[in-house]
Amino acid sequence: MGRYPGERSSNFSDEDPQHLVTIAYDFYLGQTEVTQRQWLALMGSWPGSAPNSDFGVGDDYPAYHVSWNDCQNFIAALNAHIDGGDQGPATFRLPRESEWEYACRAGTQTRFSFGDSDCSSTECSSCELDDYGWWCGNAHRQTHQVRQKLPNAWGLYDMHGNVFEWCEDNWHNSYDYASRPDDGSPWLDPTKSERVFRGGFWEISANTCHSAFRGGTHPGSRFGPWGLRLIRTQAPPNDNRTKRSWRMYE
Repeated sequence: MGRYPGERSSNFSDEDPQHLVTIAYDFYLGQTEVTQRQWLALMGSWPGSAPNSDFGVGDDYPAYHVSWNDCQNFIAALNAHIDGGDQGPATFRLPRESEWEYACRAGTQTRFSFGDSDCSSTECSSCELDDYGWWCGNAHRQTHQVRQKLPNAWGLYDMHGNVFEWCEDNWHNSYDYASRPDDGSPWLDPTKSERVFRGGFWEISANTCHSAFRGGTHPGSRFGPWGLRLIRTQAPPNDNRTKRSWRMYE
């Protein structure tokens, strides 16, 4: 986990030091971000500013302008809905930071899941990233429908750019702490309030779309490019699909 020494165009010290994390359990990660249709089907309304045409609006566009706290409310409602139905036991939550990076990398240790790439760190000129994510080089300053770009090797879409995705962990400005977990547990700290987000978004350069990129902000931050992707920690019933991902249906 973290950037490798000398990784090209990675100049963020919060991605250091690279370290070993062992995730010895199964989990299912959403193939895409939670969409606007999914959010409204469950919640009925937006917690603050609704998505708009300036940044992309439509059923299959990702939900955005949602805070970490808003995501917790969505998850609580989703778990209650599942528990009250006939879909079997399940627990949905935000991914932990280590789970998110593991899934983003999809078995790789390169700059991106598709390779090291020669994408410029700061320029918004066309490069290989165009094929895998929405970023300042191709997004035209707005989000786009999910599942339009190529997935990574594990079938996950938009991991390198569309909306920032909240994680469960508290934000730390590096991995250089004795309390850092190495087993996939969330890195929680009662003295800290900020929460981690991962992935790239529609108006950001390639050096903030690579697999190791991480950021943090206040859990109440709402107006911005923040969305969510969910983890399910028990297998859907009678599931014959790969154990690397699940797909959330309305």
